[in-house]
Amino acid sequence: MTDIAAPADIAALSFEKAVAELENIVARLERGDVALDESIAIYERGEALKKHCEALLSAAENRIEKIRLDRAGKPQGTEPLDNG
Repeated sequence: MTDIAAPADIAALSFEKAVAELENIVARLERGDVALDESIAIYERGEALKKHCEALLSAAENRIEKIRLDRAGKPQGTEPLDNG
């Protein structure tokens, strides 16, 4: 098997590093030059990376706020961004 880190290490990855690794996995699987056992292992890691990226994106969306304006158009404060 290659230099794939343990799944527990995924939680420590930044969004950018997780996406880069996921892109590498997809490219390897698309080339089709990986043995079946390794394909299964890296596919499973890819699934874990995808879930990690989705969780990081969700957390970022929850932190985004929009500025509330008063009737005169002046900033009055912030409120959570609507998710829909």
